[in-house]
Parts: sequence; C-alpha cells; structure tokens
Amino acid sequence: MSQQKKSGRRRFILGGLGLTGALLVGWGVVPPRQRLNTSTPLPVSNGEVAMNGWIKIAQDGTVSVAMHRSEMGQGIHTALQMLVAEELDVPMSMVRPMYVPADKIYGNMAALADGLPFHPDDHGSLKRTAQWVTLKFARELGLQMTGGSSSVKDAWQPMREAGATARAMLIAAAAKKWNVAATECTTKDGVVSHSTGKHASYAELAADAVNSKPGEIQLKRPQDFKIIGQPQLRTDAVPKGDGSAQFGIDARPEGMVYAAIKQSPTIGGRIKSFDAAAVKSMPGVMQVIDFSMEGAVAGVAVVAQSYWQARQALDKLPITWDAGENAQLSTESIFKDFASKLDSESGFAYHNTGDVEETLAGKGVTKTVEAEYRAPFLAHAAMEPINCTAQLKDGKLQIWVSTQVPGVAADVAAKVTKLKSEDVTLHMAYLGGGFGRRLEVDMVAQAARVALESRGAPVKLIWSREEDTTHDMYRPAALARFRAGLDSAGKLLAYDNKSVSGSITHQVLARTFGLMGAGPDKTTAEGEFDMPYEIPHQRIRHVIAPSPVALGFWRSVGHSHNAFFKESFIDELAHAAKQDSLIFRRGLLKEHPRHLAVLDAAVQKAGKPAEGRAHGLALHESFGSIVAQIAEVSVQGGQIRVHKVTCAVDCGIAVNPNIIAQQMESAVVFGLSAALYGEITIKDGKVMQSNFNDYQVLRINEAPEVETVIIKSAEPPQGIGEPGVPPIAPAVANAVFILTGKRLRSLPLKLS
Repeated sequence: MSQQKKSGRRRFILGGLGLTGALLVGWGVVPPRQRLNTSTPLPVSNGEVAMNGWIKIAQDGTVSVAMHRSEMGQGIHTALQMLVAEELDVPMSMVRPMYVPADKIYGNMAALADGLPFHPDDHGSLKRTAQWVTLKFARELGLQMTGGSSSVKDAWQPMREAGATARAMLIAAAAKKWNVAATECTTKDGVVSHSTGKHASYAELAADAVNSKPGEIQLKRPQDFKIIGQPQLRTDAVPKGDGSAQFGIDARPEGMVYAAIKQSPTIGGRIKSFDAAAVKSMPGVMQVIDFSMEGAVAGVAVVAQSYWQARQALDKLPITWDAGENAQLSTESIFKDFASKLDSESGFAYHNTGDVEETLAGKGVTKTVEAEYRAPFLAHAAMEPINCTAQLKDGKLQIWVSTQVPGVAADVAAKVTKLKSEDVTLHMAYLGGGFGRRLEVDMVAQAARVALESRGAPVKLIWSREEDTTHDMYRPAALARFRAGLDSAGKLLAYDNKSVSGSITHQVLARTFGLMGAGPDKTTAEGEFDMPYEIPHQRIRHVIAPSPVALGFWRSVGHSHNAFFKESFIDELAHAAKQDSLIFRRGLLKEHPRHLAVLDAAVQKAGKPAEGRAHGLALHESFGSIVAQIAEVSVQGGQIRVHKVTCAVDCGIAVNPNIIAQQMESAVVFGLSAALYGEITIKDGKVMQSNFNDYQVLRINEAPEVETVIIKSAEPPQGIGEPGVPPIAPAVANAVFILTGKRLRSLPLKLS
C-alpha cells in the first residue's frame, strides 16, 4: 500500500509538470539558466551604465535596482534594495528602485517550487528531484509574480549575485586602471580604494567595468553583513507619507474618461437585456458597453466624463438579468454538500504514516476524541478599489494597473484586444493592498474590453466597494473532521483528519491560463498535512468539491483556515489528555528544535495574563517560517476582546527586522478581522455582504498591542508576508475556551 501511494504521488508531481523520464535524464539534470543578465540590455539614459539585468549606475553614483516584485505595503522594495546594497557595498541612501521591462530572469521560481505537496520533514530524493525540475521549469516559464511570501526567498541568491558581480567588475576595472592586483582593492560606500591611496567612485569606473572580467564571484558570509539584518527605514515611506506615491487608481493619462460597472448579482448569471437609451442623455454619459466575455462574469459599463456621472447613470440603467443555474445556491446547500462528500469520499491522502484505523481500534487507545470544524468564504477587502486604466490607440494598448502578475495582465489584455504582446505596455504602480486579490486579472480584461470601444480615449474602470465585495475571488469555505486516539497516559497515538473545500488552483488554471485543473491541490490541505507534530499514526486527506463560487488566493491561502482547525483540535486533545496545552505540544515536538525554540520564546515573552484575561496559544509553520502566537483575551458582555498578541517567528535570516515586525502586526490585524468578523454568505445565488457595514474589519480601537520576537537564524530567509495570519484565530479561540469552557469550532468566532 505504501509503495503504491509513493508511486501515485510521483506520477502526480512529475506528470503535473508535463515531464517524462527521458526529459528528467536530459533537460532535468542541466542547471537552470542564469538569472544575471536580461535577454535585452536594460534601457539607459543620461550616461547611465547597466551593470547587469538588475543594476544601473548613474553619473552621480546613484544605483538603480530592478524592482521585479509588486510593492503592496509589505515593504518588499526596501528588502530587495538591501540585498543589492549589501553585496555592492553601497549605503541605502545611494540606492533607488526602478521598474524594469518584463524578462524571464525576473520569474518567480521559489513560489512554484513551494507548491509541491511534500512534507517539510521529507528530505528524500524524490522531493529533491521534483524541486530541481520544478525550479528549471519555473525559470523557463518566467512567471513574474508577487505572492506566496516568496519574494525575498526567490531573490536571495540572484540579487545578491548581481550586486556581488557588479562590485567585482568595478574592482577589476579599478585594478586594471591602476595596474594593481584586484585582491589589493577594497570597496566602501560606492568607492573602490587601494592601499596606495588611490580611489575611484563607482560612477567613474562603471563604463569601463561593464567590459571587465571579474573572475570568481563570492558572496558575503552572514557574519560580514552590514546592511542585511539591520533595521532599515522603508524606501517607500516618504512618497507614501507626502502623497507623491502613485497607485494604480492615481493614473491620469491625458483625455481620460471613466467607466463604472455593474456585474450579474447572481453567481454565473447573464444579461438578458439593458436599455442604453434610458441613460444616454444624462450629463457626461458617452457610452454604455456590454463587456461580458466567455468564461467571465457578465456585466455592463457606463463610460462618462467623470466617475460620479458614470455611477449616477449606472444606477438608473435598466438591466434585466438571467439568474442562471445557481439561483438556488446558498451557504447551507454548500455545507450540506461538503458534509455529504466527507461521508462518501475517501479523498486524496497528502500524508499517511503508520496505521490509523488499526491503532484507533486497538486496545492501546483508551480515549477517542472527535470534532468537526468549519470556515466561511472570505473576501479580500483591499483598501484600494479594484481599478484599471486602459488606452487603445493606433494599434497600441497601454495599461495602468496595480497588479501582482504584470506579465499575465499584459497577456490577457493582448488576448482581449487581439494584439501582439509587444504592442501592449503595462505601467506598474504601488498596490493599495493585494492579499492575493490582485493575482487576478479580471479588471484588466474588462478595461481592455471597454477600451476597444472607447475611440482611443484612455478609460479608467473603477469598481464600487459593493461590486468588489460581491464579485471577489473568495477564500474557500471549508469543513474538516478529526478523530484522534489517546492512551491512558495521555499520549497521542493516532490522528485522522479529512477536510473538504473547493480548489483555488484548479479555478485559477482555468480562469487565467485556460488550462484544465485536475488532481490534488496542495493549497487545500496545507497547514494540515505538513504539521510538525510527531504522531506515530497519522492520516491527512482532502476532498475537492467543485465550486460554482469563484475562489482565489487569500493571504496565507489554505493555512488561513487549516491552522484554525488543526491548532484548535490539538488544544482539544491537550484538554482531553488533562495536560497543559504548552506541555502537550512540547511533547509532540521533541525532534523539532526550531519549533520548540519559537514556542518557548513566545511563552517567555508573553509572561502572565492580566487578571480576568487568558492566554491562548497556537503554533504554525507556513511558507517556510515558524510562528507562535500568544493571544491575551477577555470576554466582555459576551464579546471577545483581544488585548495583546505576542509573536515569535523564525523566518531564517532576518533581512530587515523592522519589516518583519510590521508584517506580524499587519497579519494579526488582518487575521483578527477574519477571526472575529469575516464571513461571506450566499442566499439565492447572491453574495449577501456588500460593504464594510456588513463585511466588518477590525477597527483601530479594537487593534491589540503586538509584540514580536525574531529568532536569530543562519538559515536562508523564508516567507514573512503571510505566516503571521494562520495562528491568530486558533490562539484566540483557545483563550476563549479557557475563559468560558466553550469550544468554538466555526469561524468567525461568536459566543452567541
């Protein structure tokens, strides 16, 4: 049985990549292509010199660094500049961010490799082979994407190599100029120096350096870092503070008009008819356009001289909708289907060790614990409204948009307008929040479609908050069942977990790339199958339920709800074993010293709860980082109040401790919004929530104090944007149980 499972997984992994044995032996053993130089040189002006595909040096010595990832508040532009500044030996004050043309060297390799369904404790040859081949595949694909908490992890090697290579080239140029050995030259603050007193700035050497041969490139050792590991001010703080930062919605091309849209109120609905003549005479109205496209949500756009005029006309536009086949869909019917599937389907086993059934039925188990948990659909609720500006003129299309996938966005726009990819120019901007929502390109397709009929004028398409909330790509709803067996001493012998939800990956492959989604999807079971707890007999399975509701990547993806399920149930088991939850967890982590260190650091820092409050504990690993959180909670008038959250995190080398702390704070607030309030419900095929009045987020007066402890590590950096989200819901729920004796097994957490 075990061998068959391994063979099945092998076929899944390698078959999913479209690879054959011959391909593995040939193409698969060759190292991935270089990530130093772009296919065409970086564009330069005013005497700039491009050192490689990542770095340009200006005449005044300013160093421009390629920003190939989207800045959406997570501080990634600062971190990426730090990687280059460290190896190039220049202060951060000399470094500037620059947007660069698309190229495959900027593709995100780490995110695709992290998508493989292997357990973190698996160090076998199959895993190594699959990761190696996936990295090669990702390099060839060149998908430029910001997501999966992978930006620093992916850039750690190539951007440091770019800085180190440029530095070596500059040293080589100086050594040749002075007729000295390169080993006798040193660098500091953008200057090459020699012991004889000779020195030259990088700006003086750059033109000669591009033709120099630097020899072997060596990266700095962590103990020699001067910038990496030190708190640095964010490079986007000043422009965001003074208002000069440009977000997608700030685009103002000359002659711009506005489009407001209304989409089918029913999931999968279509337009029967609309009466454009009824609004054509309203002030400022220019056009009424049906932008419905195959495989996309049906809708109508009103184009006008101002957004307010477009909205006013849209509100008065008579539209008749065909509700379609989902008119009876409801939250209740979805969860009823989930329960039926858990009853009837075995699911895909992502992790299976020992013999769960035999152990649970054996005499060694003296207590069996069973529980069922559920989580709702969730919207992203990013603060910047969904928007995209498009102009089609003289056979060329320009797009201004906040996006996490610029290459995909440009390709979709080209497809809609039937243009060649080289005829599409995408202008990147800051993102006013992404959280995975801007991995989608529906707004780009819509804007391109409207631009087709806008006679050359640039059109800014803006969704209302109501359109955003009711037409999101939602975090999947999920249902999970657990069984576990304890012996007379409270030792956990067997652990069985089966869950059900829709598949994000299947939908995204179909929606974005036109590919059929099939087979297992790691994101459905992540946070369940890959837990570190040492349980001799465990089985973690998942059942995929086809979902008419549009699903998308939401901050921390499957970990966001699976951590709540798993960490709450572990707490239940500790209670059933009559053990303290910390002691119980420690007993399951004897071979996981990093997890133990994080757990102990959080507990030590949190200290004792204030009178009338309780500490809830949760530990979770996601995106390569380990996070433990202690939530200090009270219950006041039946309402849950979180006063303080202590976070301990091991994310490998801490590139910028400031950003790590900020990300933990952000994740706690984001996660608490979902834990206490977040819920999208469906009735008669329609999403019931529409704005912040009924899709509530945490208010500033409810935000807890957040204290972060960063565990010192020499391991390569891992993800940080998402790992702080998963532990907060179970930490709060576990505290509520201590206070009230009530085990809350459904999100959002409610006592009545």
